[in-house]
Amino acid sequence: MSQALPVMKEITPHLADLTIKVLYGDVWERPGLSKRDRSLITVAALTALYRTDQLQVHIRLAIENGVTKEEICEVITHMAFYGGWPTAANAVLVAKKVFDELKI
Repeated sequence: MSQALPVMKEITPHLADLTIKVLYGDVWERPGLSKRDRSLITVAALTALYRTDQLQVHIRLAIENGVTKEEICEVITHMAFYGGWPTAANAVLVAKKVFDELKI
């Protein structure tokens, strides 16, 4: 889960509760998409939206959900054409940091 969750619990406990119960407890558990697919979609959306802190968390989660390093790189490349070159260039830096931390 997000590194922001402890802060959320302190500052906005209701938002933390919604995150745990609704986002991760319901939306991520729905049978319509696998967690792997949800991770690919989330990495793409966060790349396009330039949400670097959350992107870092979700690249890690994507790897835990079976997405490969190569697939994450493909998502970032694909998003360059739909979300913008600067957002993709930034996502490359975020991904490199995560890959280095995970030693993959």
